[in-house]
Amino acid sequence: MNTRSLILAGLFAAITSVLAQVSIPVPFSPVPITGQTFAVFLAGAILGSRLGGLSMLVYLLLGAIGLPVFANATGGFSVLVGYTGGYLMGFVLGAYVLGRIVEGSPKTGYWRVVLGMALCLVIAYTLGAIQLALVLGFTLKKALLAGVIPYVPLDLLKLALAAFVAMGVRRRLVAAGMLPVPARQ
Repeated sequence: MNTRSLILAGLFAAITSVLAQVSIPVPFSPVPITGQTFAVFLAGAILGSRLGGLSMLVYLLLGAIGLPVFANATGGFSVLVGYTGGYLMGFVLGAYVLGRIVEGSPKTGYWRVVLGMALCLVIAYTLGAIQLALVLGFTLKKALLAGVIPYVPLDLLKLALAAFVAMGVRRRLVAAGMLPVPARQ
């Protein structure tokens, strides 16, 4: 891993930190609407599996040590083990899986990116709903109703926009030699 790769991973951790502050409380749920998922989509689709997953891991580590990078300028290990921690941990795996799908074809098309982002979202939703249920004592059905179902329409809109943005940015970065091209491309 070279310096450029580390800088890109750090940059996307910073972008995620900024977009996390776009946070709108929802009266029927303890989980706010945030811009984090948009950033996770971009990280996985632009950086690929290794760097996308690393960028989200850096984001979590920054928050875990107490920097106010999570929604509503919160930080600390307590957030990771709290009711929204599952979503945050899902970002690491989700960005990695998304990156693997994007890397899987030399000519990554829009629908391939959308599929990867949809799987990324399912991973974050799954881990998020499970931890929400465990921490707050919800049934899985109640966790899905409070922490997943209401967010799907807006997250799908973010997904469509992020796929469009990510494809162009990734192509330009690869063409400029700023992103490593996986061997199988």
